[in-house]
Amino acid sequence: MDMTPMIDVTFQLIIFFVVTIKFTENANPDIVLEDGKHGEIITAENQSKQTFTIEVSHKGRVSINNATCTMARLEELVKYRYSRYGSFPVMIRADYRTPHDYVRRVMDVCTRNGVWRVGFLAVQERKVKNAPRPK
Repeated sequence: MDMTPMIDVTFQLIIFFVVTIKFTENANPDIVLEDGKHGEIITAENQSKQTFTIEVSHKGRVSINNATCTMARLEELVKYRYSRYGSFPVMIRADYRTPHDYVRRVMDVCTRNGVWRVGFLAVQERKVKNAPRPK
């Protein structure tokens, strides 16, 4: 019995599943969030599917799903999403060491393009009590 077709189909299925798998976390691991003990807790159930998360590192690197993005490209993306969905929520995930000027630039891009629902991500509790933030 010729096993070649079965092996071909098996490899194609493996390739299909590897390509289509969604990783649970695309966030930049280098960004350490600020403490926010009194904010609203965001879960997968209460977060909109249209939420747009923009990351800002302490060196001013703006990224989306850990892919670097220039301010001009960010403006294009926000403008496109606004034309497609209307107003949508934006969550800014900024490192606690990020100067506010970098965050303000991202906020300016949002407001210039009609997006006013902007929030900030923070950590409610550290996993280890009294754990120092990395330097």
